[in-house]
Order: sequence, then structure tokens, then C-alpha cells
Amino acid sequence: MDFNNSIPIYMQIINELKKDIITGKLSPGEKLPSTRELAIKYSINPNTSGRIYKEMEREEITFTKRGLGTFVTESESKIEQIRNDMAKDLINDFVKGMTELGYTNEMLISIIKKESEEK
Repeated sequence: MDFNNSIPIYMQIINELKKDIITGKLSPGEKLPSTRELAIKYSINPNTSGRIYKEMEREEITFTKRGLGTFVTESESKIEQIRNDMAKDLINDFVKGMTELGYTNEMLISIIKKESEEK
């Protein structure tokens, strides 16, 4: 994974894990790698891995079973909420960027319709 220097690494990995959850690469209730395994996978400090899991648990994306590890939430509504939140963030970033380029809402709608028809 190539990291963006303007966003903290732990946030980038959290977003990557969220994508894996909403796309089904990680199933509800699935055990996540240990903090050490996560650190090796992403070439990060194990303390950063711990911070990632702590933040995800705070957001109720994961839960920990003492002595067993960290697991993906089993709540379908939470997974749907994550999906909706990520979609909203993408849309807001797109609209902001296009507005900065001088596009109006009507122009954005036209571009989106045109692009989706071509796909």
C-alpha cells in the first residue's frame, strides 16, 4: 500500500480495512490479523497497529475477545452505516473539487449522467 503523506497512516489503513469490510473481503465476525501480523503486512510499527484496532473498536467497527483477538463487527446495520459514510465522504470530496473548478450542480449532474451512460 502506498501511503499519502497528508493523511495519518493509521487513518489510511482504517479506511482500507473499512473498504474490505463493506466489499465483503472481510466477513462479519471474521478474525482480523494480530497487531504484529498487521504491522508486517503494512510495514508499520506494531504500536500503530494497536492504535488502528483501538480506533476501530471505539467506532464499533470491530470488537475484541480477550485472548482470542480482534473481530469484524457482526452488525449489518453498522456495516451499512460505514458504507454510507464512506460514500458520503467520496461525494463531498468530488463536489468540493468540482465546485473549485467552477462547475455548477447542474453541470455535475450532467457529467455524472454522461459518464454513467458510457460505462
